[in-house]
Amino acid sequence: MTESDIAAVRDVLKSDWLTQGPNIGTFEKKLAELTGAKYAVACSSGTAALHLAMLAMDLGHGDEIVTSPVTFLASANCARYVGAEVRFADINAATGLISIKALEKVLRSDKKKKIKVIVPVHLGGQPAALGEIQGLAEAHGALVVDDACHALGARYRYRGREYRIGASPHAVITAFSFHPVKHVAMGEGGALTTNSHEIAEKLRHFRSHGIQKDAFINDGMAFSPENTLNPWYYEMQELGYNYRLTDIQAALGVSQLKRLNYSLKKRHDLAEKYHRLLRERFPDGGVRPLEAAPGVYNAFHLFIVLIDFIKFGLNRAEVMNRLRSAGIGTQVHYIPVYLQPYYRRRYGYNPGAFPEADSYYEKALSLPMYPQLTFKDCQRVIDTLKKILENSH
Repeated sequence: MTESDIAAVRDVLKSDWLTQGPNIGTFEKKLAELTGAKYAVACSSGTAALHLAMLAMDLGHGDEIVTSPVTFLASANCARYVGAEVRFADINAATGLISIKALEKVLRSDKKKKIKVIVPVHLGGQPAALGEIQGLAEAHGALVVDDACHALGARYRYRGREYRIGASPHAVITAFSFHPVKHVAMGEGGALTTNSHEIAEKLRHFRSHGIQKDAFINDGMAFSPENTLNPWYYEMQELGYNYRLTDIQAALGVSQLKRLNYSLKKRHDLAEKYHRLLRERFPDGGVRPLEAAPGVYNAFHLFIVLIDFIKFGLNRAEVMNRLRSAGIGTQVHYIPVYLQPYYRRRYGYNPGAFPEADSYYEKALSLPMYPQLTFKDCQRVIDTLKKILENSH
């Protein structure tokens, strides 16, 4: 948080608005400009964004989605919120991204064409193969809603052209998150981008209780005997939710968006430093970063490494605890969703159902990655990790 962030919030606190004020429209406009999308719709969280996307896609009982098993729970839960079922397509363990071959297999098995939406996840900020995924979706009669909660500012190339995540023709809706650990930190917050005016209107409708303030059904109640609009009147035409963003959060978001390019550049520089240090300190590949997919510009929300813990004779908890004792925080992104008790109960999954996801999970560790990190910090992280791993016996 900078002084300009604090000033932006202070201005809102002194204004006539705390929620549903002018900063929301400003934030949406800036986000649309940044991504290149025609429309941006702000909401209360990345999870809310995914839920709203499922509502806008008219998903419900009898429908299914496909997503990655290596993601945050919301990528799957959003379908369950609307009564749809969830299928998983295994990943490529080297990249952490959904496997095209595995996705093809899942779609082929869907003989009754219940799968209506594919939700690819840009894990850590690295774009999934949206062009190929959209091609498979179109052939199957499905749509793509991409989970870009890690990937604000990411780009990818497909058939000789570059596309920005958020305005891509290969996704109908893109969901973003502005949780405190994300590139733009608004306390909580989310947004969706789309190039469809109809979908944008649906999203706005569902995020605010389903309330409509024009195009009324009950005209007799909406208008006075003089045929003027009754100023208090509104209608709830469908069941909606209170997924609105506050003006305080939006003002903070507008301020932070100004620093996004700096954040992306710094994260790339840090990732390059990490890559070089890993090649030097672990030339045998015992610790290695996720492989880069071809033709992508990674937003580097996370920097994930794969560690052969068995080779080093340590378990991951021991390594994380020793790193924490040295003042270095790490995390695991993520426990495969299919192993969560809820999904195991509902679908009967057992360990081993998605071997690539399991292989990734056994080795994954997220190292510190944020713009205030220095190159010296990166060196300390890798050197400390090397010392812990190589002095395990």
